[in-house]
Amino acid sequence: MEMVKASEKEHEKYKPKLFDLENVKKKNSSSRHFKRWNSDSALRIEDPDIDDGTVFKKTATSSIRPILPVLAMDEQPQPREATDEESQKDSGKREIIKLEQMKDKFAKLLLGEDMSGGSKGVSSALALSNAITNLAASAFGEIRRLEAISEDKKERWRREIGWLLSVTDHIVEFSPTHQTNEDGSSMEVMTTKQRTDLVSNIPSLKKLDEMLLDCLDKFKDQDEFYYVTPGSPESENSNSTRNDDKWWLPIVKVPPKGLSETLKRFLLSQRECVCQVLNSAMAINSQVLTEMEIPESYIDSLPKKGRASLGDMIYRMITLEMFDAEQFLLEMDLSSEHKILDLKNKFEASVVIWQRKIVQIDNKSSSPWSTNLSMDKRQQLEERAATILQLIKQEFPGISQSTLDISKIQFNRDIGLAIVESYSRILESLAHTVMSRIEDVLEADQLTQNPELAMCKIHIVKETESPEKEEEPNFCLLEDRPKKQKPTISLSESVKHDHV
Repeated sequence: MEMVKASEKEHEKYKPKLFDLENVKKKNSSSRHFKRWNSDSALRIEDPDIDDGTVFKKTATSSIRPILPVLAMDEQPQPREATDEESQKDSGKREIIKLEQMKDKFAKLLLGEDMSGGSKGVSSALALSNAITNLAASAFGEIRRLEAISEDKKERWRREIGWLLSVTDHIVEFSPTHQTNEDGSSMEVMTTKQRTDLVSNIPSLKKLDEMLLDCLDKFKDQDEFYYVTPGSPESENSNSTRNDDKWWLPIVKVPPKGLSETLKRFLLSQRECVCQVLNSAMAINSQVLTEMEIPESYIDSLPKKGRASLGDMIYRMITLEMFDAEQFLLEMDLSSEHKILDLKNKFEASVVIWQRKIVQIDNKSSSPWSTNLSMDKRQQLEERAATILQLIKQEFPGISQSTLDISKIQFNRDIGLAIVESYSRILESLAHTVMSRIEDVLEADQLTQNPELAMCKIHIVKETESPEKEEEPNFCLLEDRPKKQKPTISLSESVKHDHV
C-alpha cells in the first residue's frame, strides 16, 4: 500500500510537467494546421470552385501542384484593325503632304527657280521645262534593268506630271463662233479654246507615256533572265561581254540554253512597240523645235559662210554631183558621241546660214541673172544638210542636245512649246533607254547560244583597249551598219564654190 501511495505521489509530482508538454504539442499542431489552412485558403481564393475536400486532398499529396494559367505576355499580339476615323486621319495626312508638295513645286515655278525672290529667275517657260526634266530624272532615274517601275514612283510621276501639264488647260486662243440671239438673229463672236497644237500633242504624249509604263509592267513576273553586279564572282566567270560604254550597267544573265522562244517573241514585240513610241516622240520633239525661234545670240555666233562651219573636206563632199547622204555618214568617223554631236552642230549651223542667205536674196531687188544660180545651189546644199541631220537623229536617237537645240530651249518664251518639247524629250530618252535594255537581253541570249561569237567579241574589245595598237575608227555605236557597194568618193572630183 505504501508503494502504491508513493507512486501516486510521484505521478502527482510530474503531472504539471506532462500537462505543459501536452499544451506544447497542441500549440505546434495548431500552428501547423494554421499554416496549412492559410495555403489552402489561398488556393480557394484563386479558384473559388474548389471545395474543402478537394483542398485537403491536394494538400495531402504535396507532390502535385496546380497548373497555372498561361501568361498574357506569351500570347502573340493580334494586329488591330484601323477604324474608319483613323483611316480618314491617315488619308487626310497624305493629302496634306501632297498639297505641300504642290505648293513647293509651284512656288519654285513662280519664282523662276530663284528662291531669293530677286530678279535672277528664269522665264516661266524655262522653269516649266526644267521642272519636267528634273521630275523625270528623279522619278525614273537611270533605268539600268529591264523591270517594272515601283508603284510609288509611278504614282508620284502621274501625280506631279499632271500638275505641270495642267498649265496647258489654261493656254487658249480666240476662235470665231456663231451665236444665236433671243430674237433669232445670229452674230459672230470670239470665244476661247485650248490652243490647237496643245490639243493634238498633249493627249498623244500622254498615250505614249502610258504605253511605255505598260511595257515595263509586263516584265514584272519574268524569271528567265536576271542581272549581276559587275565585278562579282558570277560576272567574272561568265563569257558574256558588252560595249565598253556600258561598263556601269549590270550584266545580263540568261539560262545556259538561252531564252525560250516565247520570251524571245515577246521581247521582239515589245522592242517594236517601244520603237514606235520613240519615233512618235522624236517627230513631235523635232516639230516643236522647228517652231521655236532661233535666238539672236546663236545667230551672232555663226560664221558668215556655211563652208567655214563645215570645213573644207566636208563641204567638198556634199557639193559633189553624185551625192548620197547614207554613204557620206559611212565615210565619216562616228566612233564617239562627241564626234557625232560635233558633226550635228556643224550641219545645223550651216543650215541656218544658208536659210538666212536664201531669205536675204529673196528680199533684195537684185538682178536674177546673178543670184538664181547661187540661190539654187544654196537650196540644194541646205536640203542635203537637212537630210544628213535627219539621218543622224534617226541613227543615234540617244545623242545629246545640240547647241542650237539648247539655245532654243533656253531663250524660248512660249510656255506651250516649252511643255511639249520637254515632255516629248524625256519620253524620247526613256523609250531609247528601254529599247537599249531590251537589246542588251537579246544580245546576251545571242552570245550564250553562240560562245564563239562571245569569245570573238572579247578579243575585239581587248584589242581596242590595247594602247600598243592603233585604234581603228568604229563607225557605229550600237551595231555594225552594212556599207553600200558604191564607188569611193574622190575629193579631186569636187567642185569648189567659194562664193557660197
